[in-house]
Amino acid sequence: MRWGMVSNGHLYDRERHLSLLGAGMGSLTISVDGLQESHDWLRNRPGSFKHVDRAIGLATSSVRLNFDIVTCVNRRNLKELQSIYDYLRSKGVKAWRLFTIIPIGRAKKNPELNLVDSEFKEMLDFIAIRRKEDRMDIKFSCEGYVGEYESKVRDTPFFCRAGINIGSILIDGSISACPNIDRSFIQGNIYRNNFFQIWQTRFTPFRDRSWNRLGPCADCKDYKECQGNGLHNWHGEKTEALVCHNSKLHD
Repeated sequence: MRWGMVSNGHLYDRERHLSLLGAGMGSLTISVDGLQESHDWLRNRPGSFKHVDRAIGLATSSVRLNFDIVTCVNRRNLKELQSIYDYLRSKGVKAWRLFTIIPIGRAKKNPELNLVDSEFKEMLDFIAIRRKEDRMDIKFSCEGYVGEYESKVRDTPFFCRAGINIGSILIDGSISACPNIDRSFIQGNIYRNNFFQIWQTRFTPFRDRSWNRLGPCADCKDYKECQGNGLHNWHGEKTEALVCHNSKLHD
């Protein structure tokens, strides 16, 4: 199995970079959530941007590394997407994925973190325009189905790969898929279980998603394409997806 890592860049220095490459790391994703002020605000830690800037420089220096940036788009950094784009290109970044915040945790009741429908569309339009320039591999992330925008903001139609061809080991050793997924989806732990065996014999809720035809998804005409959006949309009681991206474009 090929492996990679997602990092906030805070502890990513040259020594760690070389160690990870030596251990066979093939891909790296680094989170950049704005320019200095907005990035540090979202991370809630002054100086975070300085660390992530250093990490990007190390990542782009390794030609064989499959490297990209992810940005958590919110109401504070929406208007600086072009500036972030220019900054990433100046650093030699080749690929950039944008995504929005699912209303869980401290984002649940913070209006600054959640885009309204018009802002969501503004973000998709920005991606669509930049993709036409073909100067960077920029796309909307795998978080959800976006209807008529699918071909404009992605290379391939929406598909949540969590538990299908992507597994994740969380910081405590828990075996799951995407790190954003609710902890109720955990399938085991590497300190007690063999990861390969877990991958071969479990992950049932990821691979048969018929259980999530609930709430508005039950009779939705787009369910075949969407399948309830990304699994990180299903938290808590799991009575319905927390966000319907497609409805944001039509309400």
